[in-house]
Amino acid sequence: MRLDDLDPSSNVDDLGRGGGGLGGGGFNLFGLLPLLLGRGLGCGTIGILAIVGVAFLLFSGGGGMLGGGSSAPTTQQQGSAQGDVPCDTAEELFACRVLKSTEQVWGEIYAQQGQTYAPPRLRFYQDNGRSGCGAAQSAMGPFYCPPDRGVYLDTGFFRELSQRFGAGGDFAQAYVVAHEVGHHIQNLTGQAEAVSRAQQSLPKAQGNAQSVRLELQADCYAGVWGKRSGRMEPGDLEEGLKAAEAIGDDTLQGSNASPESFTHGTSAQRRSWLNRGYQTGDPAQCDTFSGAI
Repeated sequence: MRLDDLDPSSNVDDLGRGGGGLGGGGFNLFGLLPLLLGRGLGCGTIGILAIVGVAFLLFSGGGGMLGGGSSAPTTQQQGSAQGDVPCDTAEELFACRVLKSTEQVWGEIYAQQGQTYAPPRLRFYQDNGRSGCGAAQSAMGPFYCPPDRGVYLDTGFFRELSQRFGAGGDFAQAYVVAHEVGHHIQNLTGQAEAVSRAQQSLPKAQGNAQSVRLELQADCYAGVWGKRSGRMEPGDLEEGLKAAEAIGDDTLQGSNASPESFTHGTSAQRRSWLNRGYQTGDPAQCDTFSGAI
C-alpha cells in the first residue's frame, strides 16, 4: 500500500504497557465469549488468536463503524505514566496512516450524503489495559469499543498475523484496522445497537448468526475503504483475502467446527464479503442483513 505520503492521524493515544483506559464496563458487548466463540457485539475483534489458545476472538464486534449507534462521546486519553508517544514505532506509524486514510474515505462518503463523519479514536496498548468496555488484553486481539468509540490495538498482533497464520503483508495489517473502523461505522448507523437488542431475545445460535452478519459487514466495509483509498498496489488485495480466510470460524475451529457457535463467519464468507466491498467500492452493497450470506 502507498501510505508514506500520509501524515498520521491525530486521533490517536498510546496507553503504554498496562495503560489505563476509560474505566467501566457495563456495556453488553456480545458477551465477551471465549476466543473461539468470538467476543460479542460490543467490541469488535478479529477472531484470529483464538486458535492460539488465548482469550477472545478478534474481529468480534458489533458496534461501531457506521453512523449513529452509541451515544457515548469519544473521550481522549493521555499516554501512560511513562509518557508513551503514539505513532512512534514503524507498526504504530503504519496503523496511524491507515486510520488517516479511513478518515479521508469515510469523510468523503458521509459528505456525499450531506453528513459529517465523526471518526473513532485509535488507542495503542501493550499487553493489557482498560477500555470503556472493560479490560483490554493483547490476547483479545484488536477490538472496537462502542461506548468510547475507540479502536484498541496491540501492534504485536501484526506479528501473530504473519508468523502464526501466514497472513503477512501491509494490506493484511491494514485490513485489521479497517475492519474495526467498519464496526465504528456500524455504531454510527445504529446497526450494531440493533443487533445487540435483537440478541437479547434470541436463542444463542440465532444470536450468533446475527453476530456473523455484523462481522461480515465490517469485512465488506474494510473492502470498500481499500477500493476507495486509491492506495492499493498489485498483490495487496490477495494479502487481505488471505488474512480473511485465515480467520474464518471454520478454519480456527478446525475439525471440531460447530457452525451454530460461529460468530464471525466462515473463511469463504469472510473472503467473499471483503472482496465484495473491494470490487464495488459501495457501502450500500454491504447489506449482510438481507438475504443469504
